Amino acid sequence: MFIRVVPYDPFWEVEYENESQKIKNILKDILVEVYHIGSTAVKGLAAKSIIDIMPVVTNISLVDKHNKEFVAIGYECMGEFGIEGRRYFRKGGDNRTHQIHIFEQSNHKDINRHIAVRDFLRTHPDIALEYGELKMELVYRFSEDIEGYCTGKDAFVKQLEKDALLWYQNNESYKTR
Repeated sequence: MFIRVVPYDPFWEVEYENESQKIKNILKDILVEVYHIGSTAVKGLAAKSIIDIMPVVTNISLVDKHNKEFVAIGYECMGEFGIEGRRYFRKGGDNRTHQIHIFEQSNHKDINRHIAVRDFLRTHPDIALEYGELKMELVYRFSEDIEGYCTGKDAFVKQLEKDALLWYQNNESYKTR
Protein backbone atom coordinates (compact mmCIF):
# COMPACT_ATOMS: atom_id res chain seq x y z
CA MET A 1 0.00 0.00 0.00
CA PHE A 2 1.44 3.34 -1.06
CA ILE A 3 1.00 6.07 1.60
CA ARG A 4 0.41 9.62 0.49
CA VAL A 5 0.22 12.68 2.74
CA VAL A 6 -0.87 15.89 1.06
CA PRO A 7 -1.37 19.51 2.10
CA TYR A 8 -4.79 20.45 3.50
CA ASP A 9 -7.53 20.47 0.87
CA PRO A 10 -10.71 22.52 1.52
CA PHE A 11 -12.60 19.99 -0.63
CA TRP A 12 -12.33 17.53 2.29
CA GLU A 13 -15.09 19.45 4.05
CA VAL A 14 -17.33 19.09 0.98
CA GLU A 15 -16.54 15.37 0.85
CA TYR A 16 -17.45 15.06 4.53
CA GLU A 17 -20.76 16.89 4.02
CA ASN A 18 -21.70 14.71 1.03
CA GLU A 19 -20.86 11.46 2.78
CA SER A 20 -22.43 12.45 6.10
CA GLN A 21 -25.72 13.05 4.29
CA LYS A 22 -25.61 9.49 2.94
CA ILE A 23 -24.92 8.19 6.45
CA LYS A 24 -27.83 10.23 7.86
CA ASN A 25 -30.11 8.69 5.23
CA ILE A 26 -29.04 5.19 6.29
CA LEU A 27 -29.00 5.53 10.09
CA LYS A 28 -32.04 7.84 10.34
CA ASP A 29 -33.87 7.10 13.61
CA ILE A 30 -30.88 5.75 15.56
CA LEU A 31 -28.56 8.63 14.64
CA VAL A 32 -27.76 11.21 17.32
CA GLU A 33 -25.02 13.24 15.59
CA VAL A 34 -22.33 12.99 12.90
CA TYR A 35 -18.82 14.45 13.32
CA HIS A 36 -15.95 15.06 10.92
CA ILE A 37 -12.88 13.78 12.78
CA GLY A 38 -9.25 13.02 12.01
CA SER A 39 -6.69 15.14 10.23
CA THR A 40 -8.93 16.08 7.28
CA ALA A 41 -11.18 17.88 9.81
CA VAL A 42 -8.41 20.31 10.77
CA LYS A 43 -7.90 23.27 8.43
CA GLY A 44 -4.28 23.60 7.39
CA LEU A 45 -3.20 20.11 8.53
CA ALA A 46 -1.44 17.86 6.03
CA ALA A 47 -3.13 14.46 5.90
CA LYS A 48 -3.74 11.26 4.06
CA SER A 49 -6.70 12.12 1.86
CA ILE A 50 -9.10 9.87 3.81
CA ILE A 51 -12.22 11.41 5.31
CA ASP A 52 -12.88 10.12 8.84
CA ILE A 53 -16.49 10.33 9.93
CA MET A 54 -17.86 9.56 13.40
CA PRO A 55 -21.61 8.97 13.63
CA VAL A 56 -22.98 8.64 17.16
CA VAL A 57 -26.02 6.40 17.56
CA THR A 58 -28.52 5.53 20.27
CA ASN A 59 -27.72 1.80 20.20
CA ILE A 60 -24.62 0.33 18.55
CA SER A 61 -26.18 -3.11 18.03
CA LEU A 62 -28.82 -1.60 15.71
CA VAL A 63 -26.10 -0.49 13.26
CA ASP A 64 -25.48 -4.05 12.05
CA LYS A 65 -28.86 -4.30 10.36
CA HIS A 66 -27.76 -1.46 8.04
CA ASN A 67 -24.64 -3.22 6.71
CA LYS A 68 -26.20 -3.93 3.29
CA GLU A 69 -27.04 -0.24 2.90
CA PHE A 70 -23.42 0.71 3.63
CA VAL A 71 -22.19 -1.90 1.15
CA ALA A 72 -24.57 -0.44 -1.45
CA ILE A 73 -22.81 2.95 -1.20
CA GLY A 74 -19.35 1.40 -1.48
CA TYR A 75 -18.32 0.52 2.07
CA GLU A 76 -16.72 -2.61 3.43
CA CYS A 77 -18.17 -3.60 6.83
CA MET A 78 -15.39 -4.41 9.29
CA GLY A 79 -17.30 -4.88 12.57
CA GLU A 80 -15.54 -3.62 15.70
CA PHE A 81 -12.13 -3.93 13.98
CA GLY A 82 -10.04 -3.76 17.16
CA ILE A 83 -12.08 -1.26 19.18
CA GLU A 84 -14.79 -2.73 21.38
CA GLY A 85 -18.14 -1.01 20.95
CA ARG A 86 -17.32 0.49 17.55
CA ARG A 87 -18.60 -0.30 14.08
CA TYR A 88 -15.99 0.45 11.44
CA PHE A 89 -16.58 0.82 7.71
CA ARG A 90 -14.06 1.70 5.02
CA LYS A 91 -14.42 2.74 1.41
CA GLY A 92 -11.99 2.59 -1.49
CA GLY A 93 -9.93 -0.56 -0.81
CA ASP A 94 -6.18 0.11 -1.06
CA ASN A 95 -6.97 3.64 -2.23
CA ARG A 96 -9.18 4.35 0.76
CA THR A 97 -11.25 7.52 0.58
CA HIS A 98 -13.50 7.32 3.66
CA GLN A 99 -13.62 5.65 7.05
CA ILE A 100 -16.64 5.55 9.34
CA HIS A 101 -16.23 5.00 13.07
CA ILE A 102 -19.66 4.55 14.70
CA PHE A 103 -20.03 4.72 18.48
CA GLU A 104 -22.98 4.49 20.83
CA GLN A 105 -23.81 7.77 22.57
CA SER A 106 -22.98 6.25 25.97
CA ASN A 107 -19.36 5.65 24.84
CA HIS A 108 -18.07 9.01 26.06
CA LYS A 109 -14.46 7.78 26.24
CA ASP A 110 -14.04 7.13 22.51
CA ILE A 111 -16.29 9.95 21.35
CA ASN A 112 -14.57 12.54 23.52
CA ARG A 113 -11.11 11.23 22.55
CA HIS A 114 -11.77 11.86 18.86
CA ILE A 115 -13.41 15.24 19.37
CA ALA A 116 -10.74 16.37 21.85
CA VAL A 117 -7.89 15.66 19.42
CA ARG A 118 -9.71 17.36 16.54
CA ASP A 119 -10.61 20.47 18.57
CA PHE A 120 -7.18 20.65 20.21
CA LEU A 121 -5.48 20.67 16.81
CA ARG A 122 -7.98 23.23 15.50
CA THR A 123 -7.15 25.61 18.35
CA HIS A 124 -3.39 24.90 18.46
CA PRO A 125 -2.14 25.53 14.90
CA ASP A 126 1.50 25.26 16.03
CA ILE A 127 0.94 21.67 17.16
CA ALA A 128 -1.07 20.89 14.03
CA LEU A 129 1.83 22.20 11.94
CA GLU A 130 4.31 20.07 13.90
CA TYR A 131 2.09 17.01 13.43
CA GLY A 132 1.74 17.70 9.69
CA GLU A 133 5.50 18.08 9.31
CA LEU A 134 6.06 14.78 11.15
CA LYS A 135 3.64 13.01 8.83
CA MET A 136 5.33 14.47 5.74
CA GLU A 137 8.75 13.36 7.02
CA LEU A 138 7.47 9.87 7.83
CA VAL A 139 5.72 9.39 4.50
CA TYR A 140 8.97 10.35 2.78
CA ARG A 141 10.79 7.64 4.76
CA PHE A 142 8.03 5.02 4.78
CA SER A 143 5.98 5.64 1.63
CA GLU A 144 5.23 1.94 1.17
CA ASP A 145 5.44 0.79 4.78
CA ILE A 146 2.27 1.60 6.73
CA GLU A 147 3.63 -0.08 9.86
CA GLY A 148 6.79 2.05 9.80
CA TYR A 149 4.71 5.17 9.18
CA CYS A 150 2.34 4.37 12.09
CA THR A 151 5.20 3.43 14.42
CA GLY A 152 6.90 6.73 13.60
CA LYS A 153 3.76 8.65 14.62
CA ASP A 154 2.94 6.56 17.68
CA ALA A 155 4.74 8.50 20.44
CA PHE A 156 3.60 11.86 19.04
CA VAL A 157 -0.02 10.71 18.71
CA LYS A 158 -0.12 9.24 22.24
CA GLN A 159 1.20 12.48 23.72
CA LEU A 160 -1.15 14.51 21.52
CA GLU A 161 -4.10 12.49 22.77
CA LYS A 162 -3.09 12.97 26.43
CA ASP A 163 -2.60 16.71 25.96
CA ALA A 164 -5.84 17.03 24.00
CA LEU A 165 -7.93 15.18 26.59
CA LEU A 166 -6.50 17.26 29.43
CA TRP A 167 -7.14 20.45 27.47
CA TYR A 168 -10.65 19.28 26.54
CA GLN A 169 -11.55 18.49 30.15
CA ASN A 170 -10.34 21.93 31.25
CA ASN A 171 -12.00 23.95 28.48
CA GLU A 172 -15.75 23.57 28.75
CA SER A 173 -16.33 26.30 26.17
CA TYR A 174 -14.72 24.21 23.44
CA LYS A 175 -16.76 21.07 24.06
CA THR A 176 -19.04 20.07 21.22
CA ARG A 177 -20.80 17.40 23.29
